[in-house]
Amino acid sequence: MKDFLWWRDGVIYQIYPRSFADSNGDGLGDLNGIISHLDYLADLGIDAIWLSPFYPTPDKDFGYDISNYMDVDPRFGSLADFDRLTSEAHQRGIRIIADLVLNHTSDQHPWFKESRSNLKAAKRDWYIWRDHPNNWQASFGGRAWEYDAPTGQYYLHLFTKEQPDVNWRNPQVRTALLDVFRFWLGHGVDGFRLDVFNAYFKHADLPDNPPKFGLRAFDRQRHIYDIDQPEMMPFLNEMRTLLDSYPERYAVGETYFASPQKTVSYCGPDRLHAAFSFDFTSNDLNYPWNPRWVMERVMKREVNFISADAWPTTVMSNHDLPRAASRYSRGEDDTQAFLAMTLLLTLRGTPFMYYGEEIGMRNIHLRRNEILDPPGKKYWPIYKGRDGCRSPMQWDDSAFAGFSSQKPWLPVHPDYMKRNVNSQKADPDSLFNFTKKLLTLRREFPALCRGDFVPLETPPGMLAYLRRSGDQSVLVAMNFSNGETGFPPPSGQWRVLLSTSKGSAGALTAGEIQLLILE
Repeated sequence: MKDFLWWRDGVIYQIYPRSFADSNGDGLGDLNGIISHLDYLADLGIDAIWLSPFYPTPDKDFGYDISNYMDVDPRFGSLADFDRLTSEAHQRGIRIIADLVLNHTSDQHPWFKESRSNLKAAKRDWYIWRDHPNNWQASFGGRAWEYDAPTGQYYLHLFTKEQPDVNWRNPQVRTALLDVFRFWLGHGVDGFRLDVFNAYFKHADLPDNPPKFGLRAFDRQRHIYDIDQPEMMPFLNEMRTLLDSYPERYAVGETYFASPQKTVSYCGPDRLHAAFSFDFTSNDLNYPWNPRWVMERVMKREVNFISADAWPTTVMSNHDLPRAASRYSRGEDDTQAFLAMTLLLTLRGTPFMYYGEEIGMRNIHLRRNEILDPPGKKYWPIYKGRDGCRSPMQWDDSAFAGFSSQKPWLPVHPDYMKRNVNSQKADPDSLFNFTKKLLTLRREFPALCRGDFVPLETPPGMLAYLRRSGDQSVLVAMNFSNGETGFPPPSGQWRVLLSTSKGSAGALTAGEIQLLILE
């Protein structure tokens, strides 16, 4: 493909390092484990790896509580291992995206230890301290303020009390955190995923949030003073200038309380390259999954992103969300997982694929005493946490699914004997091989990467659209219904590129998929 731009036209594969591959038999995934599977990722056809945090951490939020931004947790390897990972990935044409958690640090970070040491500490103002708390609530439950007895003040934490929020209004903090970008750029990182980036700045006066209806205390507030402050824009300008001083560097943001309208406001040539709007994800396992619902979400996104001249992203799963196959499928039937993968790889926008999504991995189910995730412990049984989507990668049918030689940090899904990479590689009709074919087609046909999105009228139960670029048109048709549905393609000579149907073009039975190209 001419003018291929990796973060726009490519596919980004998210790895949760502790769950991908264990190279040293301690039950925890590591950087060398990832290196050992780079050939697998290159063969699959992905273009970049997004690594969830691999920095030193006390694990109060499993990597998202960082105690040192400029090093690798010894359990995952060393800085030299990271440099080797970057080098080996680049040799295979794979880019590296690092996850930066800059809204808060661990309470074990040297900055916070100094900040809480006394009221006149040099870094006291590096965090947000107050004599009396306002009404803000923490996302993970409880008040967002923790009393610190030695200094007699409260510090702010929008997540766990072990994750104090830094004070982005302090110029020294801003400089120190921009230095984190520079450090990893110097180690060959190609881009950054910014965790809850729009929460960096809080209102300078820290006023109470106004009330609204909600079930949890956190949801019973309108979050207008603790996130989305106007000071974000000058910082994004500064960060983008830094990234643009390097060739083809990238930043994508995790939009806290995302919507397409909010997401596009943070994207642009002097802001983020992209931000997540989470159009097809939900923690509600019973929400609609049908063509009408999908098309409504797509069109809402298209209107907002096109009007803002912004580039969307597509996400079906990640480390915080129930896996797509668990949300959409029943039992071990992969029909809905095929449909979800087709959407992920053929809608307009950069696809983010979660590790194991290519084989339809499901969430694991844990007893209460097995739950490790802080909000899962706190809100069980209403909310059982995020451990379910973080189980070890299922490589083969050997002990512990080929992830480790020892008992992993989280259990392997019981279906690993049949659902694993090796078994699906050997099955020409597997989700893995279907995914690999789709990834190949994206490389071959620019319309699938950067073409316009054109919705088509279809019978009930069908979803169909064109991806059109120049004189190239690719038709994507999916049957969400339980029966056969006829869908005659628009006029013209159409050739089948990929099909799960043995019928003619446009004749699809339940769950079948076709990609056609106009000759």
